[in-house]
Amino acid sequence: MSKILLLLAAYLPVSAFAEGEAAGGAGFEQLIFLGGFVLIFYFLMWRPQSKRAKEHKNLLSALDKGVEVVTSGGMVGKVTKVSDEFVMLKVAENVEMPMQKQAIAAVLPKGTIKSIKE
Repeated sequence: MSKILLLLAAYLPVSAFAEGEAAGGAGFEQLIFLGGFVLIFYFLMWRPQSKRAKEHKNLLSALDKGVEVVTSGGMVGKVTKVSDEFVMLKVAENVEMPMQKQAIAAVLPKGTIKSIKE
């Protein structure tokens, strides 16, 4: 019986040390898991959003007089004047409205307004 206790006492510190190693390894695995989430977040959310923002910024900087646009509210018009923050949109005969540049959602092909009216 004493031999068994002696073997058991000799084994306990080794098994406790092995458990400590497993816990340290689990922390490293959690770090890798967290890194995977960061990569997924970057490629699925942040990168596409920054790409869309860059494209929208380029669209706004390329606005010029005579371009047909649609606003984020769905209003269609022709740009008659461009300033730093605002554009003037001709939405009907003798009706011009000031709009913030940020409200421009897309540039339409030439003749779109004419085809809508018909």
